[in-house]
Amino acid sequence: MRYLRNREFARQLLLSLLLWALAVALCLLCFPGQRGCAVISGALGLAFTALWTGFTVRRYRKLEELASAADQLLHGGRPLNLKEYQEGELAILANELEKLISRLQEQSDRLQREQRYLCDSLADISHQLRTPLTSLNLLLARLPGERDEGERRRRIYEAGQLQERISWLVEALLKIARIDAGTAVFTKERVDAGRLVRAALEPFGIPMEIRSQRAELELEEEAAFEGDPEWSTQALSNIIKNCLEHAGEGGTLRIQARENSLYTEFIIEDDGPGIDPEDLPHLFERFYQGKQSFGTGVGIGLSLARMIVNAQNGTVKAGNRPEGGAQFTLRFYKGVV
Repeated sequence: MRYLRNREFARQLLLSLLLWALAVALCLLCFPGQRGCAVISGALGLAFTALWTGFTVRRYRKLEELASAADQLLHGGRPLNLKEYQEGELAILANELEKLISRLQEQSDRLQREQRYLCDSLADISHQLRTPLTSLNLLLARLPGERDEGERRRRIYEAGQLQERISWLVEALLKIARIDAGTAVFTKERVDAGRLVRAALEPFGIPMEIRSQRAELELEEEAAFEGDPEWSTQALSNIIKNCLEHAGEGGTLRIQARENSLYTEFIIEDDGPGIDPEDLPHLFERFYQGKQSFGTGVGIGLSLARMIVNAQNGTVKAGNRPEGGAQFTLRFYKGVV
């Protein structure tokens, strides 16, 4: 019998047989003339031992089936049916296994989703980097043979623009990766709203002048919030960049900043064509490019802006102005939202 190789089973069976033999021996010693008592005692002992053996063998078989089913499940086999294990410690074990399997299934599903997302993201990143790199290589290949000084300068300028685009893309992707991994550190200090807006606008001074664009600021004095000035500047700059790209030649950018008892709010508006209603639900998705995209965006600026704002107990939403143009609203709350 294979279960005799199980030390626990063999030990308990041996103990039962010893107790049975001891009971029979005591009956014979204490009641020498009452052999019927010894027979009855022996029969009851054997019956009890047989019942215990049968029950234990059945329990061990259930445990083996449970272990085999769990092993098949771990190796991608059939689903584990735990409803048939409804007795004593088996029910407790089955209940705990069901919890464990549910957790493992959730983790497996999440890992599969993350793996698909990683593959899609790598494909998107590869595509976004390949396009400017190809253009840059073509420009650099033609540059040595260009004799016209004006055309040569133009090509050098275009190459510099492409290099800046690649650098911005790589930097933005690294920041997104840091936030995703939870390694980004956000400080908690008083951020002056007016100073933040001017710092975010500063890199766009020359491009705005070239395109005859202007900025109208309505900044409430003393408006501020608790957050990280560097990360917040990045978020606001990304939204300003998006608005300026869509405002067009001679466009106007409007930025308001105000504070109340609940939050500090920034409203950024442009007078461009606005956001297509079909794009609004997806505008902050990574690598999403809407219908109004002019081909220079890569679809990560707004996504990074939302991640930064959300990480600082804030919200960001997009919409359209009634008179035309896009409108972005950032709120940094004073309490948990």
